[in-house]
Amino acid sequence: MTATAESYPEYEARPRRRGRKLLIVLLVLLVVLGGLFVLADRVAAGAAERAIAEQAGRETAKRQISSTTPDVSIGGFPFLTQVVGGRYESITINVRDAQGPVQDRTVRLPRLEITARDVTASLDTIRSGQGDIRAATVDGTGVIAYDSVAQFISQPGVKLAEQNGKLGVSLPVDLLGQRFTVSGIGVLTVNEQGQVSLKFEDLNAEGVPNVPLARSLLTNYAKRISIRVPLPELPYDLRVREVRVLPEGLEVSATAKDVPLNAA
Repeated sequence: MTATAESYPEYEARPRRRGRKLLIVLLVLLVVLGGLFVLADRVAAGAAERAIAEQAGRETAKRQISSTTPDVSIGGFPFLTQVVGGRYESITINVRDAQGPVQDRTVRLPRLEITARDVTASLDTIRSGQGDIRAATVDGTGVIAYDSVAQFISQPGVKLAEQNGKLGVSLPVDLLGQRFTVSGIGVLTVNEQGQVSLKFEDLNAEGVPNVPLARSLLTNYAKRISIRVPLPELPYDLRVREVRVLPEGLEVSATAKDVPLNAA
């Protein structure tokens, strides 16, 4: 019996439908496998981040800096390929509400962020927790509260605050038998050793007589409140390179090179 022309589409449609079903199954399988890979990648990254957070906590404790538990994030995706290669793009450590001892006093750092870049660690080191983890560079940015700086100025009533991007100071002083509120602008500098200096070159007070004696007294006050800003010992041997004036405090930026991240 010879098949009619009308019967051909019926036979051709079946393999086409089977092909579409197979394609859908393959796509679904790829999506599922991709999701499982992403899940496994994030689980592994989370475990590594917790381990690094513990190590960062030991590093800050070694410097006698207390804080909340550091928050760690590992940059780059996927994480597992970085593990196999033994090289990581970046590791960022956020420390909140830190404080450290300086000259028998406490310096508050409301915010401290540390980013290690080009980090190398072998697969065996990751597996065993033993071995060398090093960063080519480490950059740190921390904010020091103004009241922590003011406590080192040996003059009662000193207040520091940001004024149009500059560091302003005000304090009550006794001049020529009267009390005045003196104000001025501080100049911040950082030397090659990472030491921060705060110098007040010119102080003014409304109502102070413009006489040589009054100007001399104000100059002496400016020298008295100029200090080298004491800083707590920063993690990972970070050295301060720059200081900025922010509304919430002095922001110090620090760097270090070829840093072992698991030396504590």
